Amino acid sequence: MMSSPVRALEDLAAEDRQAALDFVTEAFAEAILAGVESDCFAHAALIAALQELVVRHGEEPVARFAEQLPKRVRHGEFSVGLKH
Repeated sequence: MMSSPVRALEDLAAEDRQAALDFVTEAFAEAILAGVESDCFAHAALIAALQELVVRHGEEPVARFAEQLPKRVRHGEFSVGLKH
């Protein structure tokens, strides 16, 4: 039985999540410095992340995870800086 991507992510230690985010943030900065458009990199990163989750958990669990993203975005979970 495949585990849920949401549960798997929540099970990670906070320091592991922060380390992973630091790596992604560094890759993002390097891509921007190399001339890659930020929107293009962000889109590619989302696709790569979803592909990895599908490989690990399967399409249906990832689809259920993705269904929650609009609500999470609207609630500011991914907002940086001041909230509107």
